Amino acid sequence: MKNFIKSNISQDSLALLLTQAPIALSMLMGDDFVIKVANPQMLELWGKQPEIIGLRLIDALPEIKDQPFLDILTKVKKTGNPYKGYKHLAFIERNGQTKECYFDFIYAPIYNDEESEIIGVSVVATETTEQVLTERKVEETEYKFKNLIKESDYAIAIYKGENFIIDLANDKMLKSWGKDSSIIGKRIEEGIPELVGQAFLGLLKNVYESGKTYSAKEDRADLVVDGKLQTFYYNFSYQPLKNHNGEVYAIANVAVDVTDVVLAKKELQKNQEKYRNLADSLPIIIWTADKNGKIDYYNKKWYDYTGFEGIDTREKAAHKILHPDDTVRAINLWEVSKKNKSGYEIEYQFKNYRKENSYEWFLGRAVPIKDQNDEIIQWIGTCTDINEFKQFQQQKDNFLGIASHELKTPLTSLKLYSQFLEKNLRKQNDDKNADVARKMDDQINKLTGLVNDLLDVTKIQNGKILLNKSDFNFDDLVKEIIEEEQMNTNHKIHLEAENVGNVFGDRHRISQVMSNLISNAIKYSPNADKIQITKKLTDKNQVLFCVKDYGIGIPQDKQDRVFEQYYRVSGSMEHTFPGLGLGLYISSEIIKRSGGRIFVNSVEEKGSDFCFEIPKTDNP
Repeated sequence: MKNFIKSNISQDSLALLLTQAPIALSMLMGDDFVIKVANPQMLELWGKQPEIIGLRLIDALPEIKDQPFLDILTKVKKTGNPYKGYKHLAFIERNGQTKECYFDFIYAPIYNDEESEIIGVSVVATETTEQVLTERKVEETEYKFKNLIKESDYAIAIYKGENFIIDLANDKMLKSWGKDSSIIGKRIEEGIPELVGQAFLGLLKNVYESGKTYSAKEDRADLVVDGKLQTFYYNFSYQPLKNHNGEVYAIANVAVDVTDVVLAKKELQKNQEKYRNLADSLPIIIWTADKNGKIDYYNKKWYDYTGFEGIDTREKAAHKILHPDDTVRAINLWEVSKKNKSGYEIEYQFKNYRKENSYEWFLGRAVPIKDQNDEIIQWIGTCTDINEFKQFQQQKDNFLGIASHELKTPLTSLKLYSQFLEKNLRKQNDDKNADVARKMDDQINKLTGLVNDLLDVTKIQNGKILLNKSDFNFDDLVKEIIEEEQMNTNHKIHLEAENVGNVFGDRHRISQVMSNLISNAIKYSPNADKIQITKKLTDKNQVLFCVKDYGIGIPQDKQDRVFEQYYRVSGSMEHTFPGLGLGLYISSEIIKRSGGRIFVNSVEEKGSDFCFEIPKTDNP
């Protein structure tokens, strides 16, 4: 500058020139740095008016007193060495407020005309406040972004440039790769060489070139972890990062390790396939349904039998295959099971598509599979071919019906003969043989009871057992039955009763149930001397009748079976209690047909409490 001033222009002319310059310029003269020149740009930069020209810099800008600028100016004037400031912080008072500002500036010495003395310092400045603050925000954003990535629950990495330099990778991503932070700054194929030959590098290139995000689920990746090549599975995405011009400059990789899930699914599929093969090999029909009851699987046996090619709705399948007499009953039972979240068992007839108008009997069962919250997650059901059993059962019932009917006539005659014989022997005072005749009559009565039971069972199986309902006094019936049973036992029968009054039902069949329960109580409590009978009306206008004994009791796991046909409680004393196991079955069917229920509460070795409930009126 001194050569320029000396050879071309005076200091005054230079001052004039500086005022016209398009950038912020000023001339500070003397040891006090008096403002000789300050162009409009510099005045604006300082936030001052032209009146400051001629003042000392410290007087014009008192806010710089404790800032380094005066020291820098003094040094430049003393040494003659220019000073360059880059994004230098300065606190400037503007509009009555001290502002944080940043500047790029040059301090250069000004010489006298003889070039023998430095007489001042020129200032050229550019404000960079906006740039600095923007950069600071960017840095803060980047810091927050990087910190967010670092602390994220997901594995995240950033690949910069078309060479995919690993710019950032959090601990979770490094761990998933089986690498450490030393790979940061390397090309991805250098840092993770085992990816070469896999699809990922090609996918990154496509994302970089197209600017479109790529996502994948349960994608396989082979990585060297713990010194050996292993297979992993990830849900991941490659998302392009774009600059203000919309150009891709980096790719963000977010990944979730789902290896355990995928392996579990593979194992589940393997097990499902194994169990499906097992199910297909079984001679029974097997099906499954979702929690809502929608069928989602049939085994091979179903398709072989029905000839169906796909899965229909349950209702559609029912109308296709079930006998018309069974369709509504089966559908209604299924709806009740869904509502009550309980299993079911039903016998129904399936159409055999290979034989025209041919139906075969099947036993259908279904059970709900529930979670820990007692919510259904699945239904499993079976259909077992019981056609041969039903045919055999029908033949048996027919035989029993015929046999029982044919036995009744000779039994009636035998009973008359035994009674006549006993009567005449008594007249002859032959009590010994008369007792034999009486015992003969007792055995005939037992045989008659068995025959009657067999006939009842046959009627039940054929749906021919009818109830002749009428109004009768329940209290009188109980009293009558107790008197009859008391005559044949040494047990004391105690009655604890409330008046019930008239009941609408079949008096004969209800008395049959009462007699059976009382006789069983006596028979199965040989070491006790009493039984307890109670009767009352419930809050729901139901008649409750109970017989309590103090006998052998029934094991907990067998109590639900005592009402099954031909079932007898087994045990060490079984031989002591003869019978066919039909009484409770017949009683159960009578009570069911009366619109009631029969049940038992029992404790082994302590006794049993058999009860039934029936409606007091025809419309309870």
